[in-house]
Amino acid sequence: MASGHKRWSVVSKKPVMTGPDVRSDHVPNNWGSRSARHVVGFVLITSSLARALLASVALLTASVLLAGCDTDQVSLATNAKANQPVPPKLLAAMVEKDMDLQSPILVRLFKQEAELEVWKQTRNGQFALLKTYPICRWSGDLGPKVREGDRQAPEGFYSINPSQMNPQSAYYLSFNTGYPNAFDKALGRSGSQLMVHGDCSSRGCYAMTDEQIAEIYSLGRESFFGGQKAFQLQAYPFKMTPVNMAKHRNNPNMPFWKMIKEGYDHFEVTRQEPKVDFCEKKYVFDAAKPADAKRDPVFDASAKCPAYVIPEDVASAVREKQARDEAEYAKLVSRGTPVARMNTGIDGGMNKIFAAKIPEGSTGLSEGAEGTTLQMLAMAKAPGTIPGHVNPPKPNLDAAAPAPQEEPVVAVSAPAATTRVAAAAPAEKSGGFFSNLGRKMGMGTADTTATTPPPPQATASLAPATTSTTPPSAASRLKAAVTRFVPGRDTAKDAPKPVVAAAKPAEPPKPDTRLAATRPALKPSVSDGAGEATQIMGAAPVVSSNSFESRFGAVK
Repeated sequence: MASGHKRWSVVSKKPVMTGPDVRSDHVPNNWGSRSARHVVGFVLITSSLARALLASVALLTASVLLAGCDTDQVSLATNAKANQPVPPKLLAAMVEKDMDLQSPILVRLFKQEAELEVWKQTRNGQFALLKTYPICRWSGDLGPKVREGDRQAPEGFYSINPSQMNPQSAYYLSFNTGYPNAFDKALGRSGSQLMVHGDCSSRGCYAMTDEQIAEIYSLGRESFFGGQKAFQLQAYPFKMTPVNMAKHRNNPNMPFWKMIKEGYDHFEVTRQEPKVDFCEKKYVFDAAKPADAKRDPVFDASAKCPAYVIPEDVASAVREKQARDEAEYAKLVSRGTPVARMNTGIDGGMNKIFAAKIPEGSTGLSEGAEGTTLQMLAMAKAPGTIPGHVNPPKPNLDAAAPAPQEEPVVAVSAPAATTRVAAAAPAEKSGGFFSNLGRKMGMGTADTTATTPPPPQATASLAPATTSTTPPSAASRLKAAVTRFVPGRDTAKDAPKPVVAAAKPAEPPKPDTRLAATRPALKPSVSDGAGEATQIMGAAPVVSSNSFESRFGAVK
């Protein structure tokens, strides 16, 4: 073997010795087919063993691994969980998108959408979206983590190297986000063990299901085997679109969000992992040395920024995108786009696909795609096992409270014609002695009843109807009929009765108000967590207590 040739191992990238007649590119033609098979088999086995050895070494070198959110020290042993293969469906997706199994990856996280994206480099050098994973649970509010114990999941740009991969996590599998980075430290922010892990349980982390984290872990592992030294993690409060920026324009975190949006835009226009640096307590993206500089700029998060430039092709593309975004943002603000409600005590969020599977589940601070409801997702298959101890976010009851308060105002402002129609039905059904008698004689109608003067509190809303009719003539006609058919009767005693009968039509605004108040229930809001949860359990559709069905259901 000493006189043999050297070849480079695909796995270890180090020269290894082979037999004297074995070359790295083919098997000599003068070898018999049986010998050739032995040699090729030996090479494949050697390569597989080397790869397995490298996997063990990579995992064993993680001597300072953390064990998830506030967990015990990890063991240094490898396990089957950490070595699960990439699923066949993902492999097929890679082939379709022209990706190699061991090409670099990039991860993006969005709190409001409750989604984790895995991007992978294609053979043309750009990144393309491989798969989007719904996040089972994330903690805190929209905004960056500031201090230890605030239960905030971090936001910003972080780097994940092999030592941050945790095969022995108490939450199935995990990797450390790397918080705090240099920017966080420059601002004095504190915190540790902020992870992306399984178990769907979060205390300042991003929690997936065990099945999801197994896939994500395997993709990261393969990228390290392919030579990627670290993959980038980009964590955002929401997708940095003009509509989301307009919704949150009054949020005190907006200056920070605009700063990290710069990196978001760099990735969007280049589909390349942006180079991240820090200086003057801010992020700098894709910085390069000036043309006349002899060495690369040196950055310090707390120091003054060195001289640097951004490549013109990148800078111009980013400027164009930002100009479009700003124009759209200004248009949305001028149209009066509602400002998002601030946190009202809700701890984090959950993707709708998971909230739909949990009794009384709520998405919390997360929002799903428009047009999808928890009822629609209840029949969909969950992307992994949801543990029984999962703690969903609290429903935003404060956000739903103002709606019912506004609806009675709409009912009061109903047109007079609607009030008259609503008043007709009670008059026909309740009718006192005099009103019934008047109708039998053809002297009283629904319109006549509606014109009876209402009580003072209803006069304002019924004034248009009463001024357009002649109540005295109707009353005199009714009195004449009574006198004619009940001779000798003291009509003075009956004087209060027409008042009583006339007062009953004053109740019509109530049925009309109730009818108007029940109309929104026919179109349940997607954001109404309480209503969604009620129908998730398979209950019959809720019928309003003031509806026809509920009032006369006993008759059926």
